[in-house]
Amino acid sequence: MKRRSSLAIPFILIAGLLFTPAMRLWRRNCDSLNMRSYFPFTDSSQAGVAANVVTYNILLTVYLDCRKVDLALEQYKQLINDAPFNPSPTTYPILIKGLVDNQQLDKVLEIKDEMEAKGFKPDPTVYSHLMLGQAKDSNADAIFELYEELKKKTGMEEILDGVIYGNLMKGYFLKGMDSKTNECYQRIVAEGSPIKMSAVAYNYILEALSRNGKFDEALNLFERMKNEHDPPRKLTVNLGSYNVVVEGYCAEKRFSEAIAVFNSMGEKRCSPDTLSYNVLIDQLCNNDHLGEAEDLYRDMGNRKVNPDEYTFVTLMDTCFRENRPDDAAAKFGCYNRLMEGLVKVSKNDEAKSFFELMLPKLRMNDDAYKFIINVLFESGKHDDVVRIVDGMLRDESSDFTEEVEEFVKEGLRKIGREDVVENLKLEIEREKAEAAAKAAEEAERAKASASAAVASLLPSKLLNNDADNNDSTDEAVEDQGNETAETEGDPVTNKVTA
Repeated sequence: MKRRSSLAIPFILIAGLLFTPAMRLWRRNCDSLNMRSYFPFTDSSQAGVAANVVTYNILLTVYLDCRKVDLALEQYKQLINDAPFNPSPTTYPILIKGLVDNQQLDKVLEIKDEMEAKGFKPDPTVYSHLMLGQAKDSNADAIFELYEELKKKTGMEEILDGVIYGNLMKGYFLKGMDSKTNECYQRIVAEGSPIKMSAVAYNYILEALSRNGKFDEALNLFERMKNEHDPPRKLTVNLGSYNVVVEGYCAEKRFSEAIAVFNSMGEKRCSPDTLSYNVLIDQLCNNDHLGEAEDLYRDMGNRKVNPDEYTFVTLMDTCFRENRPDDAAAKFGCYNRLMEGLVKVSKNDEAKSFFELMLPKLRMNDDAYKFIINVLFESGKHDDVVRIVDGMLRDESSDFTEEVEEFVKEGLRKIGREDVVENLKLEIEREKAEAAAKAAEEAERAKASASAAVASLLPSKLLNNDADNNDSTDEAVEDQGNETAETEGDPVTNKVTA
């Protein structure tokens, strides 16, 4: 038996400690960061510390959470083809769940077949994800086929892992099979039921009920879940449970009750995260409850939950919509403080992402522009500054003041690119001139086309009469010219004739 290296477990712990903050950063700003730049040992071509299956599982989770499906599949392919170890039992649930969340159903079924080919036994959790994907696609028949397939492969007449039944109920709801839905539900909640229910399994049931006109039954189940919750022996409630119920109340326009449930999480030692706050704040803002949304925003600070760009944008957009620009500006002040905090901890990419998000929404003052421009200069990202300036110059409502312009020029002058701003101006003016000339040309063509169209509608007889009139007019003009010649030199006659 091969002896495990004494460094194996420490490496796993160290990897977790390193990846946790990087995952948070990556999830919040997927487009501007490259995970491999943080951890080159994830690339088999790099020398140094070898990755293990935990490393790959974490990367798959991050990529799929950020909707980087191609990168996730590339990482999976590298694991299969190049890694000196096999996927773990958690690799496939991570991959399949992520692909379902990204609506890649065809690829999901392909991965499922690969999983079985590699000898992994049918897993109710994996099948639950597969059934969820089909529910999102409103394909009830596929849900039932997956359920029967799981029973056949496990050799069981009844699946005892409750994680499967919430999505099975969604299939019954899609087909309008109320009796089967009720039969399934009663079997799950019956006293002494052999079906094992976890918090996740219950959450699927809650979701199926609340989204299919059975919200009162969902609330009864939620009360039961809370009563059965007895950690660490039995866990029947988690943050997801509260999120489902809060969303259900919002769908019913019962916002005061949604807030009450949200605030009661602590009773079961659950703590809302940024996503939980954002979902409720978004619902409140979209239903004319900005005051309550602002209370939640303040509560985030009290609970040490960090707002993100979605939080700020949702609140500010609502302030503008309700004609409260001063309050929006106050939110922007908080936004500035957040950017300053990010810069202090060297998260310049996130600060730039927030700035670009806010740029079309608020007219910033010179200090705000100079702050982010200075951050980019200090980070050596001069091209990013040029892109920002280009956007400001093209936006006629933008305040690209002389002060900001001189600040930019001074920074570019240090690297010998002081002419960039003037060149941008010239290029934009040239583009505007070309656009104006093209518009004038098209207008002239349109005018000529309209004249031709009108002429084509006039009857030919009218055109002949016009020709006769023109001949008569020419003769009259000729006679008049002769008379003028005869009276030439008489100022009075010339005046009358004129």
